[in-house]
Amino acid sequence: MKAKPAFLLLVSSLMFSASAAIASPNYVNVDIGQPGNAQKVDRTIELKMGDSFFEPKSIDVKPGETIRFVLKNEGALLHEFSLGMAAAHAAHQKVMAAMFQKGTLSPTGTHDMNNTGHAMGGEVSKEHDNPNSVLIEPGATEELVWTFAKATGLEFACNLPGHYQSGMVGKVNIR
Repeated sequence: MKAKPAFLLLVSSLMFSASAAIASPNYVNVDIGQPGNAQKVDRTIELKMGDSFFEPKSIDVKPGETIRFVLKNEGALLHEFSLGMAAAHAAHQKVMAAMFQKGTLSPTGTHDMNNTGHAMGGEVSKEHDNPNSVLIEPGATEELVWTFAKATGLEFACNLPGHYQSGMVGKVNIR
C-alpha cells in the first residue's frame, strides 16, 4: 500500500483545482474536501472493486472527518477511485478516454509514460496524479487519505471509459 507524499498532494491539488475549474465550473463552487493528513486519520474504510462494481456502494462520513481509503482491485481490469461531483466525473471521463486513445493507459494498466509529457517514474498512479483520485492496477491495493467538507451530492467513481456507466459509482453521504 502506498500513500502519496504530502508535497506531491499539495502540488497536484493546485494543478487539479485549476484544471477542474476549467473542465467543470461547478467544482469552483463546491468544496468536496482536501487531501488528508495520514498521521491524523479518524478511521479507515476498505473498498473492494471488481470489473463493474464497488463494495460497498455507499459510505457515510462526517464533515471534517479524515478517512484512509484502502482500495483493493480484485478485478482483471485497471480501475480508478475518484471523489467528486457528477459534473466533475463527466469531465474527468473525457480526460481518461483521451489517455486510452493516446496509449497512456490500457484496460489492464499497461501504459506508455512517454506519450504524456508528465513522466515522473514508472507507475500509472504517478502519471494520473489528482489528489482526489488514484488508479489501482489489477490485483493491487492503494490508499487515499481525504478530509471531507460539507458537500452534498458527492460520489466516488471509476472514470475509465464505460466503467461509471456500467455501475462503478457510489454515494458519499455526509452526515
